[in-house]
Amino acid sequence: MLYDIRLTLSYDYDAPVHGGRHHIRVAPCTIPGVQRVVASSLSFSPAPHRETSFIDFFGNAVSDITFVEPHAKLEVRLAARVVVEETERSEARSATREQLALEITRYWSVEPDSPQHFLAASPRVQIVPEITAYGADATKSSLSVYAAALDLCRAIHRDFEYDPSATDVETKPAEAFALRRGVCQDFAHVMIAGLRGLGIPAGYVSGFLRTLPPAGQPRLEGADAMHAWVRAWCGAHLGWVEFDPTNAMVAGPDHIAIGHGRDYADISPIVGVLRTYGSHETRQSVDVITVE
Repeated sequence: MLYDIRLTLSYDYDAPVHGGRHHIRVAPCTIPGVQRVVASSLSFSPAPHRETSFIDFFGNAVSDITFVEPHAKLEVRLAARVVVEETERSEARSATREQLALEITRYWSVEPDSPQHFLAASPRVQIVPEITAYGADATKSSLSVYAAALDLCRAIHRDFEYDPSATDVETKPAEAFALRRGVCQDFAHVMIAGLRGLGIPAGYVSGFLRTLPPAGQPRLEGADAMHAWVRAWCGAHLGWVEFDPTNAMVAGPDHIAIGHGRDYADISPIVGVLRTYGSHETRQSVDVITVE
């Protein structure tokens, strides 16, 4: 699939911002055999005083922008063209749950994709006994790691309600789990906590999701979404496989990845510091358009 992606993030501040420095992670990434970025560009309004870029530890592209002059709003725009491949991940290549611990101990590398980085608690994901118990119950009949991840993915979709008003970006997995509701970030964090509690390496994927309008209705401009899902390490032979608990599915060609991390803190779209007072209003518009 060939996609054109358009993203606009807008921040309107109650009072002018004096200075500010931000790390922006919104550009899609190239993943060999999965997706390839044909072209990508970022623009900012107002123009930053200084703009640099780097690749972080997990391989994510980061734009570092610094402002000196006061400004009352900030707009981030992304334009990208991405090819996403149809990939088949066979459960037959997955490690069994009994084999997994041994395969992890034999994995000595500390490269960014190493499962060793994705087993323990991380800044936004704690190992919660109640979530571990829920995961154990949801996967009690799962023989392979792949099957366990998919069963937990489907259980969260079945038992949790999508409710944007129930949580915010700071909500912890234990809180979302107790509510049994939230958004894609919450579902991903709960699933990651559940898998790690069972000894299965799991990480966070940030990206875009193409959405289709109801039959007979036109596609609405800006109606697509930034999205979050989960990847689980299914052993040395199968490696990382991505699962979407919000939609109860293995991630496919409608999922376009921005990058990966241990949790939202590693791959948040924008993080930084600034000097102002009052609050701000945030707006987001995303278009994921299929190129025929």
